[in-house]
Amino acid sequence: MAEMLARLQRSETKRRSPARESDEALLLRCANLSARYLGGKAHPASVRWVPPMRTRWASCTPSDRTIRISERLRDVPPWVLDYVLVHELTHLLVPGHGPRFWELVHNYPRTERAVGYLEGLSAAAGWGIEVED
Repeated sequence: MAEMLARLQRSETKRRSPARESDEALLLRCANLSARYLGGKAHPASVRWVPPMRTRWASCTPSDRTIRISERLRDVPPWVLDYVLVHELTHLLVPGHGPRFWELVHNYPRTERAVGYLEGLSAAAGWGIEVED
């Protein structure tokens, strides 16, 4: 089992997204995701990596349009990072986690799969981070 997990991690790491390399790359990634899944309506002022958060994968402050992404996500597959970015971008458009929020988030086709990945990662690592619903 450990060997299988190590192999999986190596293969996923090989597929690293350029969005993981810098804050500027994250901002560009957000522009692309906003255009593709949110009609180009979400425009963050900044997106940056931050030290690991205790209870969250990321956070958004709509009043100043900033998004912070936990460094714990640097090694996840690109499609998981994209889900987190779409989730945070949606907070710039809709407050809270009501039906309209989730309707927009689900424009990203791998939402359910990414949520499952994050739940499994948190459980396996013992972090206790829950995906908001």
